[in-house]
Amino acid sequence: MPVQADIFRRVLARFASGVTVVTMSDGAQTAGLTVSAFCSLSLNPPYILVCIHHESSALDVVRRSGGFAVHILAEDQSALSARFASHDADKFAGLQCETGLHGAPILSGALAHLECSLVQEVSAGDHSILIGQAEHGEVDEDKAPLIYYTGHYRQLLP
Repeated sequence: MPVQADIFRRVLARFASGVTVVTMSDGAQTAGLTVSAFCSLSLNPPYILVCIHHESSALDVVRRSGGFAVHILAEDQSALSARFASHDADKFAGLQCETGLHGAPILSGALAHLECSLVQEVSAGDHSILIGQAEHGEVDEDKAPLIYYTGHYRQLLP
């Protein structure tokens, strides 16, 4: 028998994690969302995975585009995380973005980002696991990460 949903959520909230925003564009439609399920999968080849809810319109965009970008947010970007976690119609309004591989918007100010080609999609529960091959990446060595723990944004101590 599976664990009760409220216990499951409370346990998972105790796992401190970085905060990511995943962006994609197929040329006609641009999408982005805050994603908590992100991790490295393989060093050779360089694979990562992100999980996106089946009902997210972003899934269709990434399928059509063939790729996506993952942004690891910096400690001063909690507002950006909240923006991309919302259901606002135009999450990119007023943002300056460059265009990356597969047309994915590249958000400025992130701690790091990876541009990925979609390798595989696996259905699991109410989410799709997207496996991406990292094609390009950048890091800002002068920034610290935004952390999410027990439903709140946190920062690392110096």
